[in-house]
Amino acid sequence: MAVLTRPTPSTKEPARPARTRAGRAFALTAGMAAALIAVAALSAVVGAYEVALPDLFASVLHRVGVGGRELDRVAESVLWDIRFPRVVLAVLVGASLGCAGALMQGVFGNPLADPGVIGVSSGAAVGAVGAISLGLTFFGNWTIAFCGFVSGLITVGAVYLLSRGGGRVEVVTLILTGIAVNAFAGAAIGLLMYSADNGALTGITFWQLGSLAQATWPKVLAVLPCAAIGLIVAPRYARRLDLLALGERPAKHLGVNVERLRIVLILVVALLTAAAVAVAGVIGFVGLVVPHLLRMAAGPGHRFLIPGSALGGALVLVAADLIARTAAAPAELPLGVLTALLGSPFFFWLLRATRRRQGGWA
Repeated sequence: MAVLTRPTPSTKEPARPARTRAGRAFALTAGMAAALIAVAALSAVVGAYEVALPDLFASVLHRVGVGGRELDRVAESVLWDIRFPRVVLAVLVGASLGCAGALMQGVFGNPLADPGVIGVSSGAAVGAVGAISLGLTFFGNWTIAFCGFVSGLITVGAVYLLSRGGGRVEVVTLILTGIAVNAFAGAAIGLLMYSADNGALTGITFWQLGSLAQATWPKVLAVLPCAAIGLIVAPRYARRLDLLALGERPAKHLGVNVERLRIVLILVVALLTAAAVAVAGVIGFVGLVVPHLLRMAAGPGHRFLIPGSALGGALVLVAADLIARTAAAPAELPLGVLTALLGSPFFFWLLRATRRRQGGWA
């Protein structure tokens, strides 16, 4: 008499998609890293004063003491006082915005969340613009970043509380909250502009349009600690964000303190956003587009998505800054305007796709 036994499930089949996703993640990481190095080198040599690529490598090797040679005074000044600070600042700002976008989408459980779309960047800009308009210097070079952090933290907390209902964050509520926050931030910036002097008006215009034209090494050093802390802390919460994606109740049963997780990551988002806004002004859609594209390419796992979004954000912003300062040379396009022109159609497509999947608004 034959004995019926339950077939043993194969352990190879489930592992294959995981290996495929891991391979894609590795290929994307290597590709983005190589592209970032190439675009950064191109950005350093292209401009009103052209520098040959071999001269770039020779100068870098000479500075680190492993050979190379020193260039003439003008070329050295262009590279190390103008181009390199701008490239490094673009990397830090892009990485901060990309990482903040991935964290916000994980915390809110919504692919439409982004520091710019829901008003967090504008909220942080209010603090930075207020510091400029009022001439605050109580923390020296840190004053603008500190004011941006505080106002960004207040903004992201308000967005979270106002968008949450029935244990989740709804799409339409999130978007409407972002519209309201952006409108309020715009009005606050308008009031600050009305009361500012001519010198402050120039700085405020810079924050509204977004730019890296005023990049210097002191600004890089001022924003580096904020960006570094956020970028180091964020990947530590990748596994808990993956569990949170299953839902609040399953995540709690699996040992995740959901409220504490959200509070910590909201603080990290505010820190990263403030770091970006403090030196570059309002630059939208980087944190929306990059995480979503990587999620489509390599899956929703945050172990890759968080550092990958930081790397992708850095690549996008270095490339966008290169286009901004060369497309209409000798004039320079505002970086925030350029990213908005490129990101708005993508946001519209994403909004329509989300609506089709849900059969209407959530």
